[in-house]
Amino acid sequence: MEAKQGSASSPVFKPCGDCNLSVCFGTVIAPEINARVAALNASIQEKPPHGVLETVPTYTSLLVRYDPCKVSYDKLCERLRRRSDAQGSKAAAAAKRTFVIPVCYGGAFGEDLPFVAAHNNLTEAEVIAIHTGTDYLIYMLGFLPGFAYLGGLDKRIHTPRLTNPRTKIPAGAVGIGGEQTGIYPLASPGGWQLIGQTPVRPYDPNRKEPILYQAGDRIRFRAVSAQEYAELSAQAEAGKAVWEVRNG
Repeated sequence: MEAKQGSASSPVFKPCGDCNLSVCFGTVIAPEINARVAALNASIQEKPPHGVLETVPTYTSLLVRYDPCKVSYDKLCERLRRRSDAQGSKAAAAAKRTFVIPVCYGGAFGEDLPFVAAHNNLTEAEVIAIHTGTDYLIYMLGFLPGFAYLGGLDKRIHTPRLTNPRTKIPAGAVGIGGEQTGIYPLASPGGWQLIGQTPVRPYDPNRKEPILYQAGDRIRFRAVSAQEYAELSAQAEAGKAVWEVRNG
């Protein structure tokens, strides 16, 4: 999905079954709308309203799971509305983390890189330069544990998904699917064009924090050689961090 210009409006509340509600801030994918989602989510995480059990942030809305025996739908909506009005889009101005992810591009690591280049009338080196030349906002997590839905892919390297999806894509594969790019955290079927591979494990159940990043963080890709990839892979196998985190 393409990120578009939009403005966050007053939130719209909708019931989702008997113990969930949705707080929606807009209908298009835009950083300023997602910032409102992130701000409300951060506020709830910091000081959960009475009866709230869990939150799930998405591109434009926040799903809130609550205990209807402890708080009514109407009362919780009113509390969340006041909380949202007070927070505004503070999340947009807050310091965020950027995870610098090493990627080995092309060859056996990214067999679809030649197609991505040819489809966009670019060289493989140009595709890599474009792909590593920006910070990607993590709008939400989903599909698989640690799978980040990223915004900000340059239009010059938008590429259609595969006509026939692969039955198995390896964990760590970096791909492009239409207007999006991302990392497969686990081996799974998939239809994205594979352009590289990272030794970073976005999801590791043995790590203190199994999922490496969260919605609101950013990702920047860094091209590495096959030799550096092998060295980093060995470090990752030993449980060492092979990524860099930049704050602010």
